[in-house]
Amino acid sequence: MRRFVINLVLMLTIAVLSVASAAADTIYLRDGRMIKGTVLGYMNGRFAVRLMPSRSNRPNDTGASVSRTSAASEEGEIVFFRPGEIDRIEIDGRSLDELRFETRSVQVSLGPNWIDSGVDLRRNERVQITAAGTILAGRSRITPDGLSTSDPNAPLPRAAEGMLIGAIGSDNDSPIVELGASRELVADRDGRLYLTANRGAYNDARGAFTVQIRRERDLTALDSQGEDDRYRRRRDNPPGQTRSRQRQTGDGERNRETQEVTLDVSATSRGTDTNIDVRQGDQISFIASGSIIAGRRIGQVGPEGGRLSGFGAIVGTRPLPSAGPGALIGYIRFANGQTGQPFLIGNQLALTVPADGRLFIAINDDDYSDNSGSFSVRIRY
Repeated sequence: MRRFVINLVLMLTIAVLSVASAAADTIYLRDGRMIKGTVLGYMNGRFAVRLMPSRSNRPNDTGASVSRTSAASEEGEIVFFRPGEIDRIEIDGRSLDELRFETRSVQVSLGPNWIDSGVDLRRNERVQITAAGTILAGRSRITPDGLSTSDPNAPLPRAAEGMLIGAIGSDNDSPIVELGASRELVADRDGRLYLTANRGAYNDARGAFTVQIRRERDLTALDSQGEDDRYRRRRDNPPGQTRSRQRQTGDGERNRETQEVTLDVSATSRGTDTNIDVRQGDQISFIASGSIIAGRRIGQVGPEGGRLSGFGAIVGTRPLPSAGPGALIGYIRFANGQTGQPFLIGNQLALTVPADGRLFIAINDDDYSDNSGSFSVRIRY
């Protein structure tokens, strides 16, 4: 209660100073009455209001706990209200919420880094977050509440794919919270608020959410110029840190050891699921051995494939036209079901993963009906 009174006094002081000749102030009392007049200031623990001539301002002592002059209904008379009796005040048609709350608008697109909101929060501080707009990803139109599907490669794998999410601080260990189209967030720590969409892949995304962050000003931090000192320091000295969406070496889930798997890829494979989820920037290597029959015309080939010839070499009917028929190739399937450009694995390959998704391995051919055999592929990731 004491904090409420202090804040209300400070807000009214600013408002009275900023509108020296306010002529239509409205005081809404907790008992349901509305008083028209001019807020003069705060004195002896009460707010002084000069009344406007109106029958609606005539005092009703039944159940009222206000302190006023006996002729309060007279034009120009002054009445006094304790802070606890006031629900809200509009100064010359402007709500005190304009002074009490700060609202910031941020465009949240989907990219390699989280979006810095520019808002620093304090532990236990409450903020209201609302979002609108659409992000287009592949064939999907994603709203701030996300899709009905989930994405195992997203920052929050069990939450809705594409949902607006947030985190406080640039440290990747800080918890991630679901925000959606509307959410009141209570900060669990001090730090900068970062925002992104809950999706693993981002190379195919365009558009942005428009996010509004509304938080109560700390009026006890006002400096001599009436500016919140926290905001002034933040404006003059922005942190400049980024929060990456990429996995980093560290404790817990991100501390991944190098793993190895060996699998057989059939000569008829248009896409063998390796069950390996990869992130952009991951390092992965392949070693392949064995041979397959890539059709009666091509015959036996190794992982590098056969010689380019014939109609397929001219029009490029194979998945990877630049590689020979029967060659061992790979591709990444994104969370939306689309696939990236295929790449040649051949006998061996060291690859920096170009995008987030699931790794698949296939045979580079346009007719699998007469193929036979398989390659053995060892993958280290």
